[in-house]
Amino acid sequence: MTKQSIPESIPTYSFVIPVFNEEEVLPELYRRLREVFDQLDGPAEVVLVDDGSRDNSYPLMLELHALDPRFKAVHFSRNFGKEVAVSAGLDLASGEAVILLDADLQDPPELAVEMAAKWREGYDMVYAKRDRPINEKWLKRQRT
Repeated sequence: MTKQSIPESIPTYSFVIPVFNEEEVLPELYRRLREVFDQLDGPAEVVLVDDGSRDNSYPLMLELHALDPRFKAVHFSRNFGKEVAVSAGLDLASGEAVILLDADLQDPPELAVEMAAKWREGYDMVYAKRDRPINEKWLKRQRT
């Protein structure tokens, strides 16, 4: 990875992503989000909130910030829970529109492009819904 020279500007989009023990997936998340940025109709930032990870998630988040200042890293001293991490990220987000994502890539970041288009059409809130939860147990599927 090489350091990017990205001009500072007020972002149109803020991605708020709570992180808990996600060091293995963060490089792929970074790669995919950078591709998404190229497809959006305005500048974007990412607010990564480390919710007290016990792995190397936070040091890796700092590396991502050093490579690309659009990626911001916040660190909690301990685990406060996903909702608190999301709330902190929302407080720090400066974009006109906020996109909430999980760091584990169960929800594809690429959907943000379609969601942004809906927002541009005038919708105040856009969200994605899975047809079926990922890793759903066979028995549970049989009951529905």
